Amino acid sequence: MSLPAGSTIGIIGGGQLGRMLAMAAARLGYRTVVLEPQPDCPAAQVANRQVTAAYDDPAALAELAEASAVVTYEFENVPVAAAEALAAKVPVYPPARALDVAQDRVTEKTFLNGIGIATADFRAVDNDGELTAALKSFGGSGILKTRRMGYDGKGQRVFRDMQAGGFAGTCEAMGSVPLVLEAFVSFEREVSVIAARGIDGVVAAYDPAENVHRNGILHTSTVPAAIAPRTAEAARTAAVKILSALDYVGVIGVEFFVLADGSLLANEIAPRVHNSGHWTEAACTVSQFEQHIRAVAGLPLGDPRHHSDCVMENLIGDNISRVPELLAEPDLMLHLYGKAAARPGRKMGHFTRINRRA
Repeated sequence: MSLPAGSTIGIIGGGQLGRMLAMAAARLGYRTVVLEPQPDCPAAQVANRQVTAAYDDPAALAELAEASAVVTYEFENVPVAAAEALAAKVPVYPPARALDVAQDRVTEKTFLNGIGIATADFRAVDNDGELTAALKSFGGSGILKTRRMGYDGKGQRVFRDMQAGGFAGTCEAMGSVPLVLEAFVSFEREVSVIAARGIDGVVAAYDPAENVHRNGILHTSTVPAAIAPRTAEAARTAAVKILSALDYVGVIGVEFFVLADGSLLANEIAPRVHNSGHWTEAACTVSQFEQHIRAVAGLPLGDPRHHSDCVMENLIGDNISRVPELLAEPDLMLHLYGKAAARPGRKMGHFTRINRRA
């Protein structure tokens, strides 16, 4: 049974992704309520209501459950216990297990390897001695990351061609939290797949986008990616395998490294709509945001094919000043996030240039 028009969808998180989900929900005739501790957040500007409280506040969660026919979320660091508490009262999509897997990099990579999806080599690191041993096994190089809460390049330290040893204090400097060392991967490019799974188990996968990062933040996503058809199909197949293994409902983003021979290594999964899928808003009939709402509401999924080739670019910090010149361009779709102040590294909006195919 699909949600009838006029039903309310709860959204945990009030950032730009929640904003775009609320906009997509409104187009399909649904109301939205957002749980977000920051007042006047980007999502609340377009939602019907905001519950202003912490994501794990019991009273706020009860209020959200009471108001909502179904609950979803816009970011992967939603407390798992909060999602589980909500799920006892109201359907929560994607399921809490997806959060549990995605929130810990070691758990995530172990899960991926367990369903036959390759990743870079990795070692769990809890102290400087384990870091020294892990670096030695990787030839003195690797990327040290926090296992939880890192995003946009935060919570990372790079080691290159260093002798094993002499790393006293590194783990303390990283916050004395569980860490993971990942081996460097010699890759040709990075791609991602946005895919969705409905309540009925039907899946739809968009074509891979080729991604370029600057300072750890996504800069552009280009479709089509410069990869062989078999590589694109392998990426879509892997995404579908992940959706099935998690009994997933909603949209997921899966990032991959493409190696010289066209094979793939999964980098990470994001159990939500994803920055590298913003291009679908301009180049597809059904965007990732509408696809997610369709999935969690029990509606048929839309056709993921794109009608136009395109390049999506993020507007970061002071790049928001480019808006007037961008709006003068033909075949460009601009989306601003309603954030009051530009700061270095802050995503203020994005735009997509499309190239319509004959």
